Amino acid sequence: MTSRLTIDYPTLATDRLRLRAPRMEDRDTFHAILSVPDVSRFSNLPDAPTRKQTDRTLKWMCEVFAKGKGCAWMIEERTSGSLIGAVRFNRIEHEARCAQIGYELDPAFWGKGYMREAVAAVVACGFARFALNRIEAWTLSGNPASDRVLERAGFQYEGTLRQKAWFKGAFHDFRMFSRLAGDTPAA
Repeated sequence: MTSRLTIDYPTLATDRLRLRAPRMEDRDTFHAILSVPDVSRFSNLPDAPTRKQTDRTLKWMCEVFAKGKGCAWMIEERTSGSLIGAVRFNRIEHEARCAQIGYELDPAFWGKGYMREAVAAVVACGFARFALNRIEAWTLSGNPASDRVLERAGFQYEGTLRQKAWFKGAFHDFRMFSRLAGDTPAA
């Protein structure tokens, strides 16, 4: 895998989006997005996070690339420059050339293909710039919109890992999806 030290932070662009490095100055807008109950309902992020929790998450996102453990992007709408969400490789396993993707989007932009567009850009970067072989994601039952985002970005459902994680006071099944470097690109 390409060493994290040999590549610059990848700023990505699509027809409608700009994906850039996170900054602590994003805290207010990112906190507002994470504070919408439907945004964190199907994730391991806290419901109604405190500012301190949002700051801790954002700080991690700002540092993960430099540590070689992942890469996070803030999603901006290109025409307005507005911050509308985040997408990231939460973890990169260098030896296995595998990464796990996660994302959040302001509900005002749901159902318009923005997250599929952002995920597709991050996946392309993962295969081309990070030399990944596998990118995986999980969703929770009851979140078909996130399943569709992944499927439209070329991910395949692999199965459900029963009671895979404990958060928010309960065990959760993970619906696992993956995309391999050799898979046919999404339409």
